[in-house]
Amino acid sequence: MIEHISIPEERIALLRKTKGWKEDIKKFLDVNVEIGEDIAVSGDVLQVIRVKEIFRAFGRGFTFKDSLDLLDDEYVLYVITISEFAGKSKNRQTTLKGRIIGEGGKTKTMIEKYTNVKIAVYGKTVSMIGKAEGIIIAKEAIEMLLYGGKHATVYRFLEDKKILAF
Repeated sequence: MIEHISIPEERIALLRKTKGWKEDIKKFLDVNVEIGEDIAVSGDVLQVIRVKEIFRAFGRGFTFKDSLDLLDDEYVLYVITISEFAGKSKNRQTTLKGRIIGEGGKTKTMIEKYTNVKIAVYGKTVSMIGKAEGIIIAKEAIEMLLYGGKHATVYRFLEDKKILAF
């Protein structure tokens, strides 16, 4: 099976500059990866699907190392499209991204800490990598912010729902 994966050009350029990523994939999966205008992956169907999710995560702003967490069957990638909450207004989308990140990254860091989920705010999306129970809580916290909830309310919600670090 051959699958073509489209990710933003700037992320493809970053991938071209990154050393060792092909070897990292080869350690875990028997697939061939070629980079052109997009990313072409060939190999066993199930392995190609797994690699596709890794590149999808990388394309949404995660480091390649963080994207490799998706090799663990317990981890999933979840993407929220900010424009669903902001419409087409770039200013509103920027404001909402700022609400999720918080001053000095405080809000994003707090969500990550209390849910054991990694978050990337990139382009018009907010993406999460983690275990399902953490993703559910992080998604709810992020949506509270996107709907205009107060940061203090979200922090209390996270404190109540926090997942203990493993």
